[in-house]
Amino acid sequence: MAEYCRACRHLISRKISGIQNRKISTRNLQTWKSAVLRKATRCKHKTVATPLEQLASGWLPRQQRSVSTWSPLAAAFNAKPLRKLDFSFGTQDTGLFGIPQLHHHTGFHLLREDVENEVDDLVAEAMSPGRSRKMVQILDQLSDSICRVADMSDFVRVGHPDHSYTEAAKETFLKLSELVEKLNTNVKLYKSLKDVIQHGDIVDTDAVDQIVGELLVFDFEQSGIHLDEQTREQFVCLNDSILASGSFFMQGAQKHVPFVKDRLPSHLQHCFSVAGSNALITGMHSDHPDNAVREAAYRIYLRPDSHQLDLLQGVLDGRNSLAKLVGFETYAHRELKRTMAQTPETVMDFLETLADQLRSRVKTDFEEMQRIKLKEQPSDFELKPWDIPYYSALAKQAKWHIDNSQYAPYFSVGVCMEGLNNLFSQLFNVTLQHEETSPGEVWSDDVLKLAVVHQSEGVFGYIYCDFFERGEKPNQDCHFTIQGGRQKEDDTYQLPIVVLMLNFPAPQGRTPSLLTPGMMENLFHEFGHAMHSMLGRTKYQHVTGTRCPTDFAEVPSMLMEYFISDPRVLSSFARHYKTGEPLPKVMVHSLCNAWKMLEASMMQLQVFYAIVDQVYHGKHPLPKSTTDIMADIQNKYYALPHVPGTAWQLRFGHLVTYGAKYYSYLMSRAVAAGIWHKCFKSDPFSRTMGERYRREMLAHGGGKPPGELVQAMLGESLTTDKLVQSLMEDLDS
Repeated sequence: MAEYCRACRHLISRKISGIQNRKISTRNLQTWKSAVLRKATRCKHKTVATPLEQLASGWLPRQQRSVSTWSPLAAAFNAKPLRKLDFSFGTQDTGLFGIPQLHHHTGFHLLREDVENEVDDLVAEAMSPGRSRKMVQILDQLSDSICRVADMSDFVRVGHPDHSYTEAAKETFLKLSELVEKLNTNVKLYKSLKDVIQHGDIVDTDAVDQIVGELLVFDFEQSGIHLDEQTREQFVCLNDSILASGSFFMQGAQKHVPFVKDRLPSHLQHCFSVAGSNALITGMHSDHPDNAVREAAYRIYLRPDSHQLDLLQGVLDGRNSLAKLVGFETYAHRELKRTMAQTPETVMDFLETLADQLRSRVKTDFEEMQRIKLKEQPSDFELKPWDIPYYSALAKQAKWHIDNSQYAPYFSVGVCMEGLNNLFSQLFNVTLQHEETSPGEVWSDDVLKLAVVHQSEGVFGYIYCDFFERGEKPNQDCHFTIQGGRQKEDDTYQLPIVVLMLNFPAPQGRTPSLLTPGMMENLFHEFGHAMHSMLGRTKYQHVTGTRCPTDFAEVPSMLMEYFISDPRVLSSFARHYKTGEPLPKVMVHSLCNAWKMLEASMMQLQVFYAIVDQVYHGKHPLPKSTTDIMADIQNKYYALPHVPGTAWQLRFGHLVTYGAKYYSYLMSRAVAAGIWHKCFKSDPFSRTMGERYRREMLAHGGGKPPGELVQAMLGESLTTDKLVQSLMEDLDS
């Protein structure tokens, strides 16, 4: 579509803006269209489309922005979204994610039937004596057939605002989960695959085929398929019990605690929600300025709960029994077999070495916080566990004067997207290009679609950006894979599609969504995951993008946090949404320094959490109760002792979702720190290093052992000492 000159575009925008909010009846629609056609004139300065032609193509003017130099990308994200006028006149819309069946929620049933039929055909092909394709290729296509619908359904069931869609997606997801369970018990299919891996295929294979085949065998055996029938039945019962107990534990970890209001001191009773005669403790109130409120909330919210203790013990005992059934010494050994760490012994060596190196640095951090508390509480200046979040924030504020309200005008969503686009353009020669969506393609008018485009290699994939708050939307920052990348049978490449779900304040009038520094950091973190998916070019979708070991999957997102905390990167895009003025240098450096301040104490807390997770999933029976074990670990590895009468582990849902793998955040950060210091610290915009990072790490997804990928990037093998050294260099810089 040709463009208007600036003057004519402004005139047309004003006219259409006066119409766009009117309710036009079907009867008067043709009259209105005719009037627009009669009055529309062509731009006298160059050939352009008429206003109706622009409307019919989907163009609508967005709210006028204060800065006239926004890029199209920034303008798209900074504008208040407007519903497009639809001139399709009854034509069926394109369907959710461009899937024709999903123009209506009943299409989920059709998709599921298609998957079931395709799976039957592929299983028959895999078992056929006349098979002409690689076994791994057939099974990956089978996996892709299921995942393209199951992964998409998994997102829709939590992210779509229409109840009919969420229920249909939920049903489809459950049915496909049952299909996967059925395939995981297909002994003939498993034995055929294992025979290929052990003795070779009838078709020539390569190293990637072997790795993916071994992963598929491992997945089969994780379901106990290699066990005898009686043991397999025991495995299934154990697994079902663990899932049920884990689900109930997660619910209990979020449960509010009622406490008789009159048992609280009178000056605290108004500080909590009230339900009848009870005060309702909904969290630890870590940021409350009153020390007594923080202490009361901490002690009450973390008090032991016998039912929750039984659920946790049931999960841990069940996991240990499950691991032993399939031949592992402990659950941790089972979970870490194909990770970057590989063994729980390596993990504990890493965590204990890190704990030793942190002690002196943590002492300095705590002295800083204690000085602040001494000024506020001269009579009780000893630091307690409920003090740390509050006084760490005060310490940063006192030293660096960080005020979110002063920074947010420089961090509109649009300008942050410009920053990401500039960074990716410099590093990878790719750009983020806003694409208009078709009717029915997205689930909300404020969802924006990006194409990730390489200058010479074309489109790499698509990112749907669901960034803004709305009713009933989950309050979580997530990366969802909708479609994995893979080499298709016709030698074309199936492009990856992902959704990034965040919860930013929506644009209001002429004011765009303005982010706090923490929100901006989350945006960069999640784009690390997204670009891992986009830049991967794996042969098989089973190992595409973020489908890799947990302790490696967080490396790209952690690395993005290093980029955003570098003054050169931050200065390259942060500017005021009204004036266009750049973020003052003093504010840039203050924010970057504040991000690094007191990092040792926060890292020590994560070490404590990770060691608790390892011990719980280590040798059984456990020598003590989970509370006593946690208290012993806290007293040994954390600078502040355990508070008697509290059971913090009962609120730690990650024990279920990241069982034996909570260390992954720390190990990923250590790898990211090594990459940053060796490859990007001297020049965060280096194309040479960016291309190397893409070629040696991101392109392979989970298709190579993660240790090999890191070694290729850094030019040296990973050791515990080197990982810890990278983190210490980061803390001391």
